[in-house]
Amino acid sequence: MASIKTVRDHLAEHPFFAGMAPSYVDLIAGCGRLAHYNAGTFLMKEGDKAGDFYLVRRGRAAVEIHAPARGPLTIAHASEGSVIGFSWLFPPHHVAFDVHASTPMDVIALDGACLRGKADSDHELGYQLMSRFSRLLLELLNATRHQLLDVYGGTDVAARHR
Repeated sequence: MASIKTVRDHLAEHPFFAGMAPSYVDLIAGCGRLAHYNAGTFLMKEGDKAGDFYLVRRGRAAVEIHAPARGPLTIAHASEGSVIGFSWLFPPHHVAFDVHASTPMDVIALDGACLRGKADSDHELGYQLMSRFSRLLLELLNATRHQLLDVYGGTDVAARHR
């Protein structure tokens, strides 16, 4: 007989929480729920209140910005093992990008307000979360830098602004 995995089980298996103390995984699980999104469904829309963030278990999402003259532009993809959504961390807690499921997706949805409350009560938990999110943000900044180098074809951007 197959066992049914809980939110806590899935959190413990997700790379984002690798090495985190089991007691913190237990606390965080109380803020989570398992969710499924069909292809084409928006997980978040730019400008909306940032509530949840997502740990992708299966499937793929597109992260988009809207360019007035061109419409939506996909700037990134998120797949298994990815984390989607950082706006819940920073006031005023509004979503910065559109994110929609490109394929059917299974995720762990974590309530940002719940986690902020737990992190405020336990500063070590807050430190653990911020350390993990800081690492992800650094990776995203580096990926953005590489995208910009690709877009501008290695031209000397600084020389153009002298």
